[in-house]
Amino acid sequence: MSIYKLKSSFQALLRPMVGRLAAIGMTANQVTLAAAFISIAIGALLIVRPEPGLFALVPLWMFLRMAFNAVDGMLAREHGQQSALGGYLNEITDVVSDAALYIPFALVAPFSLPWISTIIFLATLTEFAGVLGVAHGKGRNYEGPMGKSDRAALFGALGALVAMFDTLPDWTWHLQPMACVLLIWTVVNRVRMGLRDPD
Repeated sequence: MSIYKLKSSFQALLRPMVGRLAAIGMTANQVTLAAAFISIAIGALLIVRPEPGLFALVPLWMFLRMAFNAVDGMLAREHGQQSALGGYLNEITDVVSDAALYIPFALVAPFSLPWISTIIFLATLTEFAGVLGVAHGKGRNYEGPMGKSDRAALFGALGALVAMFDTLPDWTWHLQPMACVLLIWTVVNRVRMGLRDPD
């Protein structure tokens, strides 16, 4: 189970706006790059100024970023904007944006740089495992339980906790190894789905 399963309902809500964006000439690649720029800017701000109140930007942007990701995909698929460049930008900017938004949490106790770095590495590996399905003719894989949307929910909730309480409760330390286990599980699931013979 993954939050990603709700994607189709979310897209339906955004479809009228996407049509208007296409009508004014907005491109999928512009939306993709804008989302990456904002993610990197927020991550850099939180590293330079790790003030608890600023972590409220994380849940807000995680939600908006999901909208950006849905919009760029719909512009590409439904408005004739699919391209090889867009495919590369979509995958590369996603992992860069994730890293930028996760790394500031290494500055918040009880989290630590080694654990957050491991989470970033494994998150990148999940996306690599997912996209390898395309290389082997099986299509992009989005299996959970710790896909991009699920990680956005997790770090968004953590950002909200930091903003409200100025720190994280001691028990949240355990979320780091738990996230790593779920990420490894996600990699395995995506590889298994990529190896499955079509029915």
